[in-house]
Amino acid sequence: MQMIRSAACLAVLALAAPFAFAQACPDRNVNYWQAFPPGGESDLSARHQQVVLKKKCPAIDTIIQYKAGAGGGLLWAQMNQLPGDGVTVVGVNLPHIVFQPIEGEVQYKTQDITPVFWFHFTPDALVVPEASPHKTFKDFIDAAKKSPGKMNLGGSGLNSANHASHERLDAAFGIKTTYIPYKGTGDMSLAVVGNQIDGAVTYTAFAINNKTKVRALAVAMEKRHPLLPDVPTFRELGVDWVDGAYRGVGVPKSTPPEARKRLSDLWAQLNSDPEMKELAAKSGFELVNVGVDQMDGFMKDKTKLYTEGAQRLGLGVKK
Repeated sequence: MQMIRSAACLAVLALAAPFAFAQACPDRNVNYWQAFPPGGESDLSARHQQVVLKKKCPAIDTIIQYKAGAGGGLLWAQMNQLPGDGVTVVGVNLPHIVFQPIEGEVQYKTQDITPVFWFHFTPDALVVPEASPHKTFKDFIDAAKKSPGKMNLGGSGLNSANHASHERLDAAFGIKTTYIPYKGTGDMSLAVVGNQIDGAVTYTAFAINNKTKVRALAVAMEKRHPLLPDVPTFRELGVDWVDGAYRGVGVPKSTPPEARKRLSDLWAQLNSDPEMKELAAKSGFELVNVGVDQMDGFMKDKTKLYTEGAQRLGLGVKK
């Protein structure tokens, strides 16, 4: 009799497991808006989430749409015009949504953005084309000092994490290089891989996913990346630089609180999935989990940190 009860309990649990997730599944297809063109880190992470969400919620499709421009600022300025229906989400990035309003060239304020979950942190990285004569970070710095202002470094957007990294690189190592902004990493990658520019201030994910096409010279991590074991950290090179970009999802302000919580919980479940962990690790993404319950404190801290950083770097100062 005990064995029968145990078997029955197991059967109930087996049935309850998918039902537990089904309760969190959206009742309609998810419209997932991207602020950058296809091919970059934001697009790749959305594709990972699309795959895992389909596995978890087979009846639901994730429709990824793009509205790129102004380093993400074009879509973020318009996201509150989208329907707050609980199935419309927008990819958002830090420090972009703090830096851009400080500059004042975008039509939104940081407070206009409503993040519901931050799922990735991607460390900064300096890369050069595989064909570059600069084999080491020292080679790069020596060349930059020899020809001030002549070296061109690409990045994703103005007043973005990449832009801030460029300014920080120049200031920290006493060099002067020229920043070339692109609509997104996808566009920038063509220039770097094609040896059209001298390098890029980008992320570890880009360096890892283009290992045979670019050479990483330094990463902004506490210790070396396991997938880039030969690449030194900036700390090893004498500068206390551990930083990068956060990626998350936000919603239009008209989205009800209960719908925000459902989406936050859904993204947390996606992040905890073994397949998601494997995909993220292979692509060089660091998973983080910041949901609506921690959002106010997280955003307060990050807004203060990045506002101070923008002032230090002179972003928003008219020259």
